[in-house]
Amino acid sequence: MRKKVAIITYDKKIGLFYKDNLLKLLGDIIEIDTYSTDDKNPLNLKKADLYLTSTCAFGREEDLRTMVGMDAEVVIIGLTFYKEILDRLLAYPPGTLAYMVNLSAQMVTETMATLYQLGLKNITFYPVYPGVKNYPKDITLAITPDEERFVPENIKDVINIGNRVLDVDTVTEIAFKLGFEDFLLTNQFKEYASKLPIANYNVDRLFGEKTQLESQFEILLSILDVGVIGTDKEGVIFCANRIAEKLTLLKKEEMIGKRGTNLFNNIPFDVCKNNLTTIKSKLIKINNIDVNLSLTPVIRNNSFYGAFAIIQNFSEEEFNQHKLRVQLLNKGHKARYNFSDIIGKSPVILKTIDIGKKMAKTNSSVLITGESGTGKELFAQAIHNYSNRKEYPFVAINCAAIPDNLLESELFGYEEGAFTGAKRGGKLGLFEFAHGGTLFLDEIEGMSVGLQVKLLRVIQEREVMRIGGNKIINIDVRIIAATNERIDELVKKGSFRKDLYYRLNTLPLDIPPLRNRKDDIMILFDAMQKSIGKHFEIDSKAKFALVNHNYDGNVRELRNYVEYLSYVDKEIIEYEDLPASLKENKVVTSNYEDSIDVEKIQSFENNNKCSKEENLFILECLYIANENNLLIGRKFISEEAFNRGLNISEQSVRTILKNLESYGFVRVSKGRGGSKITSLGKALLNYYNKC
Repeated sequence: MRKKVAIITYDKKIGLFYKDNLLKLLGDIIEIDTYSTDDKNPLNLKKADLYLTSTCAFGREEDLRTMVGMDAEVVIIGLTFYKEILDRLLAYPPGTLAYMVNLSAQMVTETMATLYQLGLKNITFYPVYPGVKNYPKDITLAITPDEERFVPENIKDVINIGNRVLDVDTVTEIAFKLGFEDFLLTNQFKEYASKLPIANYNVDRLFGEKTQLESQFEILLSILDVGVIGTDKEGVIFCANRIAEKLTLLKKEEMIGKRGTNLFNNIPFDVCKNNLTTIKSKLIKINNIDVNLSLTPVIRNNSFYGAFAIIQNFSEEEFNQHKLRVQLLNKGHKARYNFSDIIGKSPVILKTIDIGKKMAKTNSSVLITGESGTGKELFAQAIHNYSNRKEYPFVAINCAAIPDNLLESELFGYEEGAFTGAKRGGKLGLFEFAHGGTLFLDEIEGMSVGLQVKLLRVIQEREVMRIGGNKIINIDVRIIAATNERIDELVKKGSFRKDLYYRLNTLPLDIPPLRNRKDDIMILFDAMQKSIGKHFEIDSKAKFALVNHNYDGNVRELRNYVEYLSYVDKEIIEYEDLPASLKENKVVTSNYEDSIDVEKIQSFENNNKCSKEENLFILECLYIANENNLLIGRKFISEEAFNRGLNISEQSVRTILKNLESYGFVRVSKGRGGSKITSLGKALLNYYNKC
């Protein structure tokens, strides 16, 4: 709700000027009514939160208070000029004579007094105002605060210095009496004050009349990111900021003027006053929220002048501590990848991403399984960045790459002197460092059974004890584990604890191998080219070999091929340019010399109800089987289609094979003979691959 201000001046025009001055500073958070006393009419003042008046509007402040009440907030306007005006006048030589022209004798006197107080000694002024007669007539310079209408007619050199503006003390007092203390910390106020010749505003007013320490202003500036409650030497609250309001659920108006100990019995203001001691990092509860409290006394000449209570939500402080740890340790424990970085459009990978997103919104442990090179850590980072823990650390460690005793000290940390070679001061464990975030345990199967027992306890109890320590440390960490082994088989063999397996396997996520997402191979191929800054094309034979390769190394193996082919340095990669490991599969060994009539292809497509994708898939399966001397049937083709994300039933395979056979593209044998692709079918396959 906007505060209401009444401005009362002698001249109406001056009141409107002050109104404009104040609105430019405070904007639409206030409403202003202006009144003037020069017309002798009754003022009929409306009720306002603050009455702002000039010295010439009333003879005494008491005259105004008889109208608005003794309890009303009143500010007597203090005025000044801008620095640029003062500099302009100071440029005149000493002994310069000038008229000072204004609306009345009192206003002339006040304007002259203001300039003299600002150090203007080089000009001697002679007052000129309506009705004055006794002034020298031989002066050629007139200076006026926007009252040129009263300048004598014979004067040609006139300097309009404009109306005086509100000085810093006046703006400060207005802000505090309206409850807008935060405005005094804005760049807008600082810029305004910098334009005035006197910018060192009254520090005592800034902190209330009962507080007399200049250092309080600096203290307040340094702690604005936390809650602040200030008391004076009597223990009465005189200031509270916005964060303090949020934590205490009390408005500032409800706190100011109340004794701190009465309002907050768990903040020891009296102890601070009596002992003159600082209380640091005391955990208290405010509104059932854990709050960290620091209480600092304000002392001058061994006398107590007040205290500042600094309060901060404990969870926010923990978050800030984590940010400091990241800077201090410079570990860079941050997840870089999101689900948008996982490339692919095959149904199987899209389904895996969807499951991963749902898992991310929980706090349960995740066990990611998949062959080497499928992108298990990529999924782990994406899950972390999609979760509510994304602002906290993501800490990854490979359990199989570190010796067992070293892995224990890395995970749990140690105290100074815990063992030979321990660092001075001890070491923070990864569980502590990941507090609030995610700990990624890669190749979890490489952890010894003894260490598995300790890990299980940490997960169950959510607490750790450093090696050589005796203090329990509470932690909140989400575990994401990954393995390329069958953990259930290791459990049967006794090399992995069953209870830990079920604790980690709360949310299982299996990453599909690349061979089961062939639709993504060329998409990944193009993306990898772009990532290494290369671009080249591949012909149909080479492409066929890439798509139908087995990829035991999965995405990592594909990237190796992309890097290899980039060094071939050809615009078009041919089959002969492929590395030997791609050729060994015998996917493409024959040439495509057979030709096919285009009209026959058009006739086949016009009379074929099956999709081109389904026809192409079955031709590819038959071609690979033919080149590798394999016999395959409808069941095998249907199962392989399912692995590729295609829904082709055995009955559909039968129908497609009959259509292909009717045009001579395949030969269907009964019994165990299976179906085989003909030379005409190879030509059709070549035609489709070139399209």
